[in-house]
Order: sequence, then C-alpha cells, then structure tokens
Amino acid sequence: MDYEILAEGLRFPEGPIAMEDGSVILVEIARGTLTRCWNGKSEIIANIGGGPNGAAIGPDGAVYICNNGGTTHVERDGILVPTTTSPDYVTGRIERVDLKTGKVERVYDKVGDFQLRGPNDLVFDKAGNFWFTDYGKDQHRSRDKSGIYYASPNGSKVTEVAYGSSGYNGIGLSPDEKTLYAAETSVGRLWAIDIVGQGEIERGRRWLPGRAIATMPGQPLRYFDSLAVTASGGVCVATLLDSGITSIAPDGSYDFVATPDRFTTNIAFGGKDMRDAFITFSATGKLAKARWAEPGLKLNFNG
Repeated sequence: MDYEILAEGLRFPEGPIAMEDGSVILVEIARGTLTRCWNGKSEIIANIGGGPNGAAIGPDGAVYICNNGGTTHVERDGILVPTTTSPDYVTGRIERVDLKTGKVERVYDKVGDFQLRGPNDLVFDKAGNFWFTDYGKDQHRSRDKSGIYYASPNGSKVTEVAYGSSGYNGIGLSPDEKTLYAAETSVGRLWAIDIVGQGEIERGRRWLPGRAIATMPGQPLRYFDSLAVTASGGVCVATLLDSGITSIAPDGSYDFVATPDRFTTNIAFGGKDMRDAFITFSATGKLAKARWAEPGLKLNFNG
C-alpha cells in the first residue's frame, strides 16, 4: 500500500479526526497537545498536558479527549517508545477542548468513588453520549485492570459498563449501533458487545462482556490499539509491533496490511468518498494517508 506523509516531527501522534475542511486534528501524547495538520504543516490548537490520547468531535462541535494522565517516553535513533507512567502523573480524565478558543475543561476524573486511571479512546453514539475505555496505567512492577464506560458530554453522568480486562484500548460502534467493539491490546483480541439499551450491554459469561470475535493465534507478536469501523461493518484495528492494520469482519475472518512503523496506533476515515484512511505512525512521529479498499463509517457529529 502507498502512503502519503501529511505531517512529520509529531511527538507520538494518536486520535486522528478527519475534518470537513480537509485538515486532520490529532493529539500528540508526548507533547501534551491537540494539534491540527493541514497543507503540509501543523499547528497547536491547545496545550492539554498529561497524556492526551483518543479524541472525537462531540455534539457541540468541541473535541473530547481521553487523557491518560501522562506516560514516559524513551527516544532512540529517532524512534519514540512509551514506557511507564509519568512521574508527574496525578489522574486520568476526560477533557473538552473548544476549537475556537483552545480552552480546556475537565469533564470527568472519577466514576463514583473510583479515579479514572488512563482513559484511552472514545466514540459518540447518535444520542450524543459517548463510550470510552480506561486502559489503566503501567507501573514498573504492576498494571491496573481496565474498563469500559458510558458518559454524557455535559459532565452530568458517567457509568461503569465493564471492568476487569487486561487492557481495553480502541472502541467503536457498528453502523446500526447495536454492537460495541473493543480492542484488547496485549492479547490481540477484538470483543463484540451487544448493546441492549442506552449505556447498557448484554452481560456475557461471568465477568466477560460480549464475545471474542478475533484473536491473533499463531501470528508474530501483534498488539491491538485503536480502531475504526467501515461502512459495511468491518473493523480496522491498528496493530503494534508486527505493525499494520488488521481488518476484521464480523464473522472473525481478517486481512492484514503491513505498515512501516512498529507503533501504528490509529486509523480514521474521511474524504468525500470516505476512502481516505488517516493513519498515525507514532514511533516515527508521522501522519500518513492511504486510499482504502472500501469506505469508512462516517462518525456522528464529524461535520
């Protein structure tokens, strides 16, 4: 596959949002910013701090961000790699950024009595609320469990939907919004979870929500990161280490497209025909564009 490099010199970019004007808004985790890339250049919209991760346009036109609270990165030979929790970490949180003013507001940092640890990715439904993952934080000798949450963008309500995973990362909705998809990173597993009401899921066996529709058995080391859904209902999962995009059909069959960056972390669709795929090559600090074989699903509130 051919890739056009739209921006370079980024500091671990993730969370790309394809905008109607042709620009791409993304976060730079290691720089702590929300950044717009356009016409071969980039400009900072807002200094967020911590570790801005997933990003999405909300019903009010603002960008909502999953902030993991901060991660230490190590750079060797031009390659930037995340390691453990930043020493100045205080809390994970959900934040709102006004695109006109750059003002950053904290929406959530707790669910009930429990602190958010490392919010990672989010997706808005048609009702204007959002599902998000909390990946947790890595310490030198320990690791948090992970959860899925459902929240109102106005800060009035957030609920825990599932908890106990080794690390929920990317999250997305099927075209009919009856299925929630969640990627589990270190086991390379994609979960499909049936939605039975607003913010409600069908409970699976024991503590496991939904069903695992794809894993990577017998493959080279492949970790799952963020994801995007196609218009036909397929799920494209950014895949780390043995890097690329894993395209998974609802029946669990999959294809794999290799990419040149071992930390290929996100894919988002845009363009007039929704076949422009915007992919973050995070370790080398690049935003790439490719033409995808099929159109992506247009997200709620993007334009």
